[in-house]
Amino acid sequence: MIRIKKLFSNYIFLRIIRAILTVFIVATLTFFIIRLMPGNPIEIYIGQLMSQYGMSFQDAKNQAAALFSIDLDAPLSKQYVIYMRNLLRGDFGVSFLSQGTPVALMISAYLPWTIFSVGISILISFTLGITLGMLAAYKRGSIFDHIMSTIAAILSAIPNYLIGILLLIIIGVQLGLIPVSAMRGTVSPGIKPGFTWIFIKDIFSHALLPIMTYVVSTVGGWTLSMKSSTLNTLGEDYVTVAKARGLPESRITFAYVGRNALLPLFTSLTMQMGFLMGGSALIESIFVYKGIGWALGASIAQRDYPVMQAVFLIITIAVIVANFIADLLYSKLDPRIKIGGE
Repeated sequence: MIRIKKLFSNYIFLRIIRAILTVFIVATLTFFIIRLMPGNPIEIYIGQLMSQYGMSFQDAKNQAAALFSIDLDAPLSKQYVIYMRNLLRGDFGVSFLSQGTPVALMISAYLPWTIFSVGISILISFTLGITLGMLAAYKRGSIFDHIMSTIAAILSAIPNYLIGILLLIIIGVQLGLIPVSAMRGTVSPGIKPGFTWIFIKDIFSHALLPIMTYVVSTVGGWTLSMKSSTLNTLGEDYVTVAKARGLPESRITFAYVGRNALLPLFTSLTMQMGFLMGGSALIESIFVYKGIGWALGASIAQRDYPVMQAVFLIITIAVIVANFIADLLYSKLDPRIKIGGE
């Protein structure tokens, strides 16, 4: 009894239980909500056959019935039980539209490209944002501070998809600096994957505009957050004491101010990875960058339920894991915080 009581008072154990419960709730809500959307994959496919090929409704219905091996007329409770049973076995099911293709295989093909573009963009925007934010804090009230704070506030207020469209029009169409038509997809046909300059250059050229969009849309937030955190840290007593002791300015800047000002941003950094994965649908659809966001957009348009359910679940798990890792590592970075009250 004492062991069970101690187990339920353990912070990590409680977080794991909460994470499992959250995944279960999201999986359940996703299952029912997407089925409330107007239309289903069979109806959409029948409509495409009738509009594109001029088929009669009956002929299109017969072809759809032969193609789709699903029964959407079965009670939702029965469909839900089957879905959850397969999910517990790690089976996301088979795509409705890509017959015979497991959803897990599709996820494994699309997910790495999103992780690549989002990971690179977060690294760039975070590094650039904390640098500019720290400079703005140290130069508070100067022209640089006013200009940088204004630009950061404007960039933070603009939706990322609008920034993506503007970059596409200005850089790709008006200035013609980037061949937009050649950047569709994640890699050019005929390029063999490997640690070669040709492959690395090609994947970066395809991911350039999505990465630029993520960086421009997030760097303003990092700049403002770092500026605010740095200003608060500069007013702490230990910084004043360090200056009174005559410590070098560089040591005060990095060891005292920079390190402590970064702590509040650390949780946001890990969470940003999960949220950007969720918000990548519009960006990847704009640039036809075939990552997990593009797969989600395509599945929503065609009502491919298994793919939609799997992608939403992956995004949820990404956010939960990012938050969990942030909590664990935050206590290591800040000695004032300990897990479980220790």
